[in-house]
Amino acid sequence: MPRGDACEIDRLTLENKTTAPRTLDVFSYVEFCLWDAMDDSSNFQRNFSTGEVEVVESAIYHKTEYRERRDHYAVFWANAPVTSFDTSRDAFCGVYGGPAAPEAVKAGHCSNSIAHGWAPVGAHHFHLTLAPGEKKSIIFGLGYIENPVGKKFSAPGIINKARAEAMMARYATDAQVDAARRALADYWQELLSGWQLTSGEEKLDRMVSLWNQYQCMVTFNMSRSASYYESGIGRGMGFRDSCQDLLGFVHMIPSRARERILDIAATQFEDGSAYHQYQPLTKKGNSDVGSGFNDDPLWLIACTAAYLRETGDWSILEEPVAFDNDVTRAQPLMEHLRRSFRYTHTHLGPHGLPLIGRADWNDCLNLNCFSEHPGESFQITGPSEGPVAESVFIAGMFVKYGREYAELCDHLHLTEEAASARTAIDAVEQATLTAGWDGAWFRRAYDAFGAPVGSRECDEGQIFIEPQGMCVMAGIGRETGQAEAALKSVEERLDTPYGVVLLQPAYTTYRLNLGEISSYPPGYKENAGIFCHNNPWISCAETVLGHGDRAFAVYKKTCPAYIEDISEIHRTEPYVYSQMVAGRDAPTFGEAKNSWLTGTAAWTFVNVSQYILGIQPTLDGLRVDPCIPHTLAGYTVTRRYRGAVYHIRVENPHAVQKGVQSVTVNGAPIAGTLLPLAKAGENVEVVVTMG
Repeated sequence: MPRGDACEIDRLTLENKTTAPRTLDVFSYVEFCLWDAMDDSSNFQRNFSTGEVEVVESAIYHKTEYRERRDHYAVFWANAPVTSFDTSRDAFCGVYGGPAAPEAVKAGHCSNSIAHGWAPVGAHHFHLTLAPGEKKSIIFGLGYIENPVGKKFSAPGIINKARAEAMMARYATDAQVDAARRALADYWQELLSGWQLTSGEEKLDRMVSLWNQYQCMVTFNMSRSASYYESGIGRGMGFRDSCQDLLGFVHMIPSRARERILDIAATQFEDGSAYHQYQPLTKKGNSDVGSGFNDDPLWLIACTAAYLRETGDWSILEEPVAFDNDVTRAQPLMEHLRRSFRYTHTHLGPHGLPLIGRADWNDCLNLNCFSEHPGESFQITGPSEGPVAESVFIAGMFVKYGREYAELCDHLHLTEEAASARTAIDAVEQATLTAGWDGAWFRRAYDAFGAPVGSRECDEGQIFIEPQGMCVMAGIGRETGQAEAALKSVEERLDTPYGVVLLQPAYTTYRLNLGEISSYPPGYKENAGIFCHNNPWISCAETVLGHGDRAFAVYKKTCPAYIEDISEIHRTEPYVYSQMVAGRDAPTFGEAKNSWLTGTAAWTFVNVSQYILGIQPTLDGLRVDPCIPHTLAGYTVTRRYRGAVYHIRVENPHAVQKGVQSVTVNGAPIAGTLLPLAKAGENVEVVVTMG
């Protein structure tokens, strides 16, 4: 995928290593979509009559609907003369055939078909003879072209191919393709060089320095929008998803993170709530799903605070941002954050805990919806938003991100507002320690009838992972011992060899008062599956209590590099995080699903980079405060931060898990763990000794 061009380049290299001439037939094949995924897969009465193509030498142009409203087309080309081609799927594959054994391949040639409706495709055929020792390459390209409306055609009915021809000319030779590959490699090298780890743990270094960051870029770009597992139809980008994805991406390209924050904030309503999803192209909220997911507003505070800690760019808070994409109602971003905080503060239930609405982070815990019949949405059926059902998880969020909001107020000299916020936070924290506590762990919620969820009082679903992680990350119960007890309960009741399951015991019957979570078979997805997204919360929480050994053990259980030796069980790519791993109640215990597009990527990077390795951006600069396994003797990190490059060496001579004995910056000792801010362009040498 070359930088700066909307195309994919593939190069096939053939070499005859025998002593005799060899003749072979090479075929390429793509099937063109008709531009609208939902319509493409359903509106056959129209779509089977709209397909149009043009063919010029080795370039196949897909121009369906270009003759009317569209200003874009696709082109599939090769840099070598074709022997034959096809643009009709039936002609290439056969009426009863398919890509696995196309009729054209079996026949040894294409039929030069021109698609008129039905299913347009692009297929090239090359009849080649290679002499002994001869090597040949064929470069294929699949490109997307947009033309100005006034320059769509070069002649009546003939598309303007100038931009396509220019694109093809840029990748016509091996040398040009090699140069494009080098430019792409250089781009990623520069991008990833801002966070590099050398620890002596090859698997850890590989994941932190390369694959985890790469996946963070993918999830930032795609959210949960479109992949092998997600159709992209209707859902678009998630509000909470995009906010969380930004946490693992912001250090890579802060300017794009800034733009994303403003886009997300523009889908917020004036009362502080927000559309749960929005479309990436229009940047407008999806009205079909609407709002009412009461964790959403707090994630906007989380990602904005992360951006400020990374960049120190306080001007973003002054940016005018629309409410519901209505620019006439624009307010500074800080006002959006204020309303996010206020929304949670003013939507508390009978126990003083935040109301859950349609759902919180766990979209499948639907306490106000009561979906009883097939086809009814689990999330928007029934009253959806009630005055009773409360979320202990959102309470943990409110304490954690509410404190981050109060810190922003401190820096803006909004002293009274900061104090008022902390008073509200303290009240919710107290409610969490009392009404949210079940004796040995934090409860998950209260349902619409006021009954506890995630309690020993329940016959199933007695303990959930989410509040244990988020509440301890927020520091709730650290002084009282409740945090320690909660994490001990996680280890005893939820931990498995393949990760921490979401809940126990699994639900074995459908519960109308709980919704979708109980619709899954036991051990899958939210019903006691190992939801990889929130496993990092447990690891983060363990570092809050200084448990480096336990934090790293939790990290390794879902880290692809550390489970390569069970790939026959795990069954997803050994370099990318998955959304879910089947839990111990499932027949396929340990099998992963839904890789790539998951918040696991961002949260795992936050966990390993900030909580475990301890390189923590703050509003005032970088802090180094590791919490590592005692077996890790030391490591070095290269960290680009606010234009400077910090070379940080952490030494652990006493084999401790937590604690910093000394810090030197450019050879001079400093007090504490907060590094002085360096000027852009400077290189800073830091040595941290643990003890």
